[in-house]
Amino acid sequence: MYRLKEPAPGRAENLSEISSRVREILADIERRGEAAVREYSRRFDGWDPDDFRVPDSVVRSAGNELDEKLKRSLRFAVEQVRGFAEHQRRTLLDLEVETLPGLTLGHRHVPVESVGAYVPGGRYTLIASTYMNVVPARVAGVDRVVVCTPPRDGRVHPAVLYAAHLAGADAVYALGGVQAIAAMAFGVLPGLAAVDMVVGPGNAYVVEAKRQVFGRVGIDLLAGPTEIGIIADDTADPFLVACDLVGQLEHDPRSRGVLITTSERLARDVLAQLDEHLRAVSTEEVARAAWEAGGEVVVVADEDELIKVCDDYALEHVEVHVREPQRMIHLLRNYGSLFVGPETTVAYGDKVAGPNHVLPTLRAARFTGGQWVGKYLKTVTYQYATPAASRELAEHCATESLAEGMVAHARTATVRSSASVTVG
Repeated sequence: MYRLKEPAPGRAENLSEISSRVREILADIERRGEAAVREYSRRFDGWDPDDFRVPDSVVRSAGNELDEKLKRSLRFAVEQVRGFAEHQRRTLLDLEVETLPGLTLGHRHVPVESVGAYVPGGRYTLIASTYMNVVPARVAGVDRVVVCTPPRDGRVHPAVLYAAHLAGADAVYALGGVQAIAAMAFGVLPGLAAVDMVVGPGNAYVVEAKRQVFGRVGIDLLAGPTEIGIIADDTADPFLVACDLVGQLEHDPRSRGVLITTSERLARDVLAQLDEHLRAVSTEEVARAAWEAGGEVVVVADEDELIKVCDDYALEHVEVHVREPQRMIHLLRNYGSLFVGPETTVAYGDKVAGPNHVLPTLRAARFTGGQWVGKYLKTVTYQYATPAASRELAEHCATESLAEGMVAHARTATVRSSASVTVG
């Protein structure tokens, strides 16, 4: 393995400084409540309305400001996400089984009661993040789903409001940043009760705020900045590879793009085209900064090494441009979402295909998948026994408890049993 392009050194943010600042903001909001939320909203967003909640009438009528073509595409996207989530939910079955005569064990998939979904609104209006987070919650059966999103020029973009309405959000709040995460987690605004779970992507401060409120509330995962990996052999089209790298890099200057290929010729062809693709888009400045800082081109010896290196990188999005690309579905294991074959670009997954676009980054794909309907469900277990089964369990439970020195545990078993186990 060797690299034709390396990422720039020193890309890490000052996480210690971010962590400290977020901790201060969260503590201040928990202590002073709404007054602190308003102070940070004024400071960071220039926004201090009478009520952060967007009136329901405004949410319902937001579609009147959009052209029919956009509304049609948003309806299509929401139905794709909803349909896939419904199929996923049907695979999650409750279970009840008798594992011993008289001992019944089971589990149920129970939705959390309330969810707060964060929708970023910085460089771009990320409409898709609205329905990607709200729709699976609704399909899971969550009772209450609220959205927080930062205002721009004193209002929430009507496309975000329309998407929230289509997805089934109960309320939308024009509130961003750490203060939004705190408001949802702590319930410090009038009418906004604390939620049980906070979900959605965001900048480094939002991600750190989610990390710090975890435990008090649940979270989905810590995601960002975005990543694209492309694995390719000599059959790949260098134009498509270069185009798709740039397509994802426009997210943020901290975005990461990695080409891993068995073909040095392809690698050099892609490198030769990158500048042309960067100049072709109006977001060139952002995408170029991301490519220069976080772009990599890795050449490997063969397919086995291609798979090994890709799994080691454990990237958020992985496009597959090789012979018989569907084989990679069963050969790769560490990725957020897989885009198989030249007809399937990451942008489809980001916007309209159906699988969720909130995905693990920074090698977290080694141990977690992305957002899906199951994130909003708690798998809870239960058990019940007949007297005969209880006596059998009691003997083994008491024996192990005594070996651990947990005498009271042992006693709770033996009082249910005629087993001759001495409790000391």
